[in-house]
Amino acid sequence: MVQSFDSEVALENATMQLFASLGWQTANVYYEAFAPEEATPTRPYLGRPDDGAVLLPARLRAALGRLNPGLPAEAIEAALVELARGRGMMSLVEANRQVYRLLKEGVSVEILDPITSQRDTFKVRVIDWRAPENNNFLMVQQLWIQGDLHRRRPDLVGFVNGIPLLFGELKAHHKRLSDAYTKNLSDYKETIPHLFWYTGLVVLGNGSRGVLGNLGAQYNHFSTWKRVNDEREKGVIAWETLVRATCAPARLLDLVENYTLYHEGEGGMEKITAKNHQYLGVENVIRALAHIQDNHGKLGVFWHTQGSGKSFSMIMAAQKVLRTVGGHWAFVIVTDRQDLDDQIYKNFARCGVIVADEKQARAQDGEHLKQLLRGDQRYIFTLIQKFHTRGGAPFGNGELYPVLSERSDIIVMTDEAHRSQYADLAMN
Repeated sequence: MVQSFDSEVALENATMQLFASLGWQTANVYYEAFAPEEATPTRPYLGRPDDGAVLLPARLRAALGRLNPGLPAEAIEAALVELARGRGMMSLVEANRQVYRLLKEGVSVEILDPITSQRDTFKVRVIDWRAPENNNFLMVQQLWIQGDLHRRRPDLVGFVNGIPLLFGELKAHHKRLSDAYTKNLSDYKETIPHLFWYTGLVVLGNGSRGVLGNLGAQYNHFSTWKRVNDEREKGVIAWETLVRATCAPARLLDLVENYTLYHEGEGGMEKITAKNHQYLGVENVIRALAHIQDNHGKLGVFWHTQGSGKSFSMIMAAQKVLRTVGGHWAFVIVTDRQDLDDQIYKNFARCGVIVADEKQARAQDGEHLKQLLRGDQRYIFTLIQKFHTRGGAPFGNGELYPVLSERSDIIVMTDEAHRSQYADLAMN
């Protein structure tokens, strides 16, 4: 069990043991060999051509071949080239977003068919999101990385199929946890930025505490994880709790795939990583959806405090349903105030979930709402006031509201449900 340690070395070694217990391969690569014949028990060979490389080509090539049986070797090599392509001319978050799309959706490559002289398109899978055991997980400590001007040595780098998907920095328990951010992470983003083109999650710890964030987050947006699987667990703020809750192989892939967003904020592109309450809440939704018939169509109440990311939780819930449940789900987002409707709609648009075309997503009136519900629109935004009857009276005066759809794959998300979303409007 990871506890407080007087030295970072002791904490780092104990953390490596924890990762090993979670199913990661582990290696201390302070003395790394760069040729197979130089490898010894104390000088592991990772397959890097030099210390400037942040991908592990041999592991990556093997994973691509394993996950894409039957694809031409040329397609695999083209995907490797695209993944390794330089992205130094764009912002760090934008470079990370571009790589993220390749990891999540696969790498599209075109290969010239020598027989037909036609260009064939292939999609090369990089990570098996559905079956974590089909991937290769390697956690290394003390990895030297050469940047353009400086050489740095992060404490922890976690490779998935040869891609550095997890970054970790540690401090001794008597040091401020924020030092891992201000004195290390901030410096590494400047000196070895190419490592962070690929990073999905960032964890910082000092033995007694740990926080989770991403390469673009300010330190005050890094968050503790008090619970691993259930909101009813006793909350424990501890480094070990954070690692078990976010870095076990299956959980890491889930967080990267389904709980990561890129949001076009006022200051530019932002990367959003779920906090503990958002993850556990969405997981409750997914579990309830699996038993929707027994639940009589009710998925439950997802409590949030003000400013705790309600619209991001909505997006994450919809994203995970679409990625993991299957089917042609539609989502109706219902609020009771125009300003709130505007805010949630804009967050969906700024996260790239919807095309910013209000006519195709926002119900202009009751009749338009009915048209959208009867169509195949993926996301519909509406005020609950639009669920009125033809006479316009808000509570219908006894008139039955018409059936808008017989579909069983419409999920309704209501915000501010304690205010106005009850009585006849809610029944409608």
